[in-house]
Amino acid sequence: MLSHRLPSRTQGLDWPAYLQQRAAETGDPALQRFFASGCIDPDTPIGEAPLVAVDLETTGLDAQRHAIVSVGLVPFNLKRISLAQRRYWVVRPNRSLSDTSVTLHRITHSEVAGAPDFSAILPELLESLAGRLVVVHFRHIERPFLNEAVKARLGEGMRFPMIDTMSLEARLHRLSLWARLQRWMRRPPVSIRLADSRRRYGLPDYQGHHALVDALATAELFQAQVARHYGVETPVGKLWT
Repeated sequence: MLSHRLPSRTQGLDWPAYLQQRAAETGDPALQRFFASGCIDPDTPIGEAPLVAVDLETTGLDAQRHAIVSVGLVPFNLKRISLAQRRYWVVRPNRSLSDTSVTLHRITHSEVAGAPDFSAILPELLESLAGRLVVVHFRHIERPFLNEAVKARLGEGMRFPMIDTMSLEARLHRLSLWARLQRWMRRPPVSIRLADSRRRYGLPDYQGHHALVDALATAELFQAQVARHYGVETPVGKLWT
């Protein structure tokens, strides 16, 4: 099996080279098309980047033990959100839903019983992501869960650059000198959860834990973050991870 390591020169920063390498190595046609669509240059201004907000709802937080139950995505740019191109899928996990999961996501046992396996939506999902820069809120869910779900079905995983709106909030409210001073004074840290982050920008409250709604909420949050703290000329390489 291929190791799929990121190029050692940058260990995770040279995404264009990594995707080019994967396009040449992968044995799956759908993955090959996805990787061959490439990656925008890190110096590209964020205002010129085609974006897509993605959210996953899962049965838990451990990608090794839990599974995806729904996927939502919304293409957008800094001026417009393309709701007409939105996508939403409920998929059947390989383990029974817990009562906690049903309560949190409001996706029932009967819904997942009649839902397709993740493999059935994978070609359309890859097509929707191809050529776009993915924006998420908390990449430590979306990145490992997507990788594990693809690996389980195709025998090889997938990684690609992401902009993490939670990470951008952390830079401002957890890693800054002021935030460190607040911690030294034993003040409670500022919440960087999606709903709390949106409120700081005057964005409305949405019902959370729905993959499509949270994808839309993430797209709006990123637009607000760029408008307030960055600017349309900011290189994407300063924002992605």
